[in-house]
Amino acid sequence: MLCETKFNEIYGKQAEHLLFCPYRISPLGAHIDHQDGIINGLAIDKGIYIACSLKKNGIIELQSVNFPKRAQFHIDDIEEQKVGDWADHLRGAARELQQKHQLKYGLCGVIEGELPIGGLSSSAAVIIVFLSALAKINGITLDPWELIMMAKAAENNYVGVKCGKLDQCCEVLSRKDRLLYLDCRDDSYELISLNPDMKPFRIAVFFSGLERSLANSDYNLRQDECKAAAYSLMAYAGMKYGKFADAKLRDVPVEVFETYKDQLPLNFRKRAVHFFSEIDRARRGAEAFRNGDLEEYGKLIFESGRSSIVNYECGCKELISLYDIMTETDGIYGGRFSGAGFKGCCMALIDPDREDEICSRVSEAYLKIYPELKDRYACCVCDSSDGVKL
Repeated sequence: MLCETKFNEIYGKQAEHLLFCPYRISPLGAHIDHQDGIINGLAIDKGIYIACSLKKNGIIELQSVNFPKRAQFHIDDIEEQKVGDWADHLRGAARELQQKHQLKYGLCGVIEGELPIGGLSSSAAVIIVFLSALAKINGITLDPWELIMMAKAAENNYVGVKCGKLDQCCEVLSRKDRLLYLDCRDDSYELISLNPDMKPFRIAVFFSGLERSLANSDYNLRQDECKAAAYSLMAYAGMKYGKFADAKLRDVPVEVFETYKDQLPLNFRKRAVHFFSEIDRARRGAEAFRNGDLEEYGKLIFESGRSSIVNYECGCKELISLYDIMTETDGIYGGRFSGAGFKGCCMALIDPDREDEICSRVSEAYLKIYPELKDRYACCVCDSSDGVKL
C-alpha cells in the first residue's frame, strides 16, 4: 500500500500496524436509518488504510495521501469545536474514545483512501479505521457495537452530520458475500448468505466527478423534515409524543400515515412516503436476496432510486443523469445513488460477463452530457468484503 511506503519515507522505518476499513453501499434502506428504519448493506473491497506506529508523547500526527494538510494534535488538548478540515473526523473520534477510555499514547501514521470521495461513506471509514488504530495502540479492545456507536457519535457531535448508523454498521458488521439486513430500531441484524441459485454479480461504482460534504448539503434538513412529518402525524392521531428531537417516523404506524398523510405539508408528506415505501422495499429486498432472485432485487433498487429523486428530493442533476443512464443499460440489475445523493456517486449490481460493456456504455453516455467532468469522472468495479480489520 502507498501509505506504508509513505510512512517509511517520512519516518525511516516500517509502520507497526496496518488497518483497513471498507467503504459501503446500501442497495435498499436509503435515507431511513436515522428514522430507525430497516436497511440492506454490503461492504466493498475498497476503502481506507492507515499505516501507523505508537507515539509515547500523546501526539496524534497523521498525513493523508489524499489531502495536503497534516493533522496534528495532542490527545489531551483537542479543539472543542470543529476546525473545518478533514482532521475534524480524527479529533471527533479521539474525543469520543477519550471520554470512555483512558488514552496514554498517540500515534504517527499515514492514511490513504482508495477511491474518489463521495457516496461510499469515506467519512465513517476514516473515523472507524482511526478509532481502531488509536484503541489498538492504547491496548483498548472495542466490541463491534461500541465501535459503531462511538464512530456515529464522533460524526454527530463533532463533525456536525446527523447521520444514522447505516454507514458504521455496514463497515463493521459486514461479511464477504453476505447481505447485512439491519433493523436500526433495535439493532437486530442478519447476515444473509448468497443463495446458490442466484446469478453472479459484481458491484459497479460510477463517480459523478463531484465531491461532496454532507455537512454542507441538505442532508440535515431532510432529517428535520422527517421528524416534522412524524411529529405532525402523531399529533393528528392523538398519539403521545415527546421532544421534537426524538421524533421518528418508525414510531408512526403505517395506518396512521395513510389516514392523515393528506394533512401534511407537501414536503413532509413526500419524506414520509419515501420512508414507508423504502422500509417495505428493504424487507422485500431481503427476501428476494434470500431466495436468489437478483432480478427482483435489482428492480427494487431502481424503485428506491426513483423514490429518492421524487419523494426524498435528493440528487444533483449529474447523479440523476447517471441514474437514468443506468436504468437504460443492459446488464445492470439495479442501481441508485450511493449514500445521501448530494453529489458523489451511483452504485449498481451488474452482470460480471458484461462489465466492460457496461462501464463503456455508462461512461460514454454520461460524458457526452458532461464533457467538462472527463478528468474527474471514474468507474470502478469491485466485490463485497468483510468489515474493518487489522
